[in-house]
Amino acid sequence: MPGRRVGLARTVLRDPVHWLAFGGGIGLAPVAPGTCGSALAVLLFWLVPPLPALVHVGLVAAGFVLGVWVCGASARRLGVHDHPGIVLDEIVAMWAVLALTPREFAWSATAFVAFRIMDIWKPWPIREADHRIPGGLGIMLDDALAAAFAAVVMSSLWKLFESLP
Repeated sequence: MPGRRVGLARTVLRDPVHWLAFGGGIGLAPVAPGTCGSALAVLLFWLVPPLPALVHVGLVAAGFVLGVWVCGASARRLGVHDHPGIVLDEIVAMWAVLALTPREFAWSATAFVAFRIMDIWKPWPIREADHRIPGGLGIMLDDALAAAFAAVVMSSLWKLFESLP
């Protein structure tokens, strides 16, 4: 197994397509690469100065389109439909949730938890998209749906906390 991991790391770090799909290498994490990719998204969100909402949404949309191609190409080259190390889908989806969340640490942390729960649990129709839609679109779409579910949770929490005295 260690030799296989080293070979994968070399492949990922030498090929720009794999490097992007694996979130700059964060997808090589030996445990919970999807969670690591989501955490990277939160970190990048906080490192980038606040963006106008339209710019943030535009970056998410561009990331989704790019992700369909990159994740699909990486999966084909690896010969695995949705390799666990492919985390660009989590990064883009987490940014989508953060675009709709107040820019405060507690809200970002809650958004992270909500997204990870939805991405791991995969309620219907997320599971259907994950299993039935091939290629890069399937890889990206299940996380986009998980982000939509997490955004509903976050919006509900925001409304609830706004209504408290």
